[in-house]
Amino acid sequence: MSSLHDKRFPGESDEYREARDRLLEAELDLRDRTEQVAALRRQLPPGGRVEKDYVFEGFDAATGSVREVSFSELFEPGKNSLILYSYMFGPDWKKPCPMCTSIVDGYEGNAAYVRKRANLVVVAKAPVCKLKTWAKEREWSRVTLLSSEKNSFNADYNAEFPSGYGDQQPVLHVFVRRNGGVFHFWSSEMLYCRSEGDSRHVDSTWPLWNLLDLIPEGRGNWYPQFEK
Repeated sequence: MSSLHDKRFPGESDEYREARDRLLEAELDLRDRTEQVAALRRQLPPGGRVEKDYVFEGFDAATGSVREVSFSELFEPGKNSLILYSYMFGPDWKKPCPMCTSIVDGYEGNAAYVRKRANLVVVAKAPVCKLKTWAKEREWSRVTLLSSEKNSFNADYNAEFPSGYGDQQPVLHVFVRRNGGVFHFWSSEMLYCRSEGDSRHVDSTWPLWNLLDLIPEGRGNWYPQFEK
């Protein structure tokens, strides 16, 4: 009999329940640790002030019309946090990173909910014409795609290697508006740390891996691809 709860599932053995309870203890510990980490993150002081009002190019998903959008305009009234994902899609690339695309697929599905509490945009170095075409192909209409082709945002915020446009990086950022300015608050810096295998720096926001981690086969060596 488990001391954790009184529920059982059809046909389970004592061996299964004992192993499951050991796992459940670990899951509860992970949950508590996750809450602790989130609390530490919320307690961060503001990072560096954003000194440049970067100008991006965006488009209207319904009409396709293109317009310039400044960084300061990304903060809607009453929403002082901005979640910004740097999408790996270089100016000369035929297609973006498949793994990044899987992430943005998830953001597309949740964008309307996220925007109840925070601003959300996806930024790529590809020109806006490519972003429009790709958004139509993926049937994205809720997530805001912006081109940073004509500004230095990617390089300034470590989403691009110094060697140039070909070396894009998938970084998740949070910026905050407070005290009369906009400040960097947090980025997925595990990307830059040494690790054996994937850095898993944005896994907590990525439905794909969270689901595959539940099955016996796990993630394995499989990665999402566009080809069937």
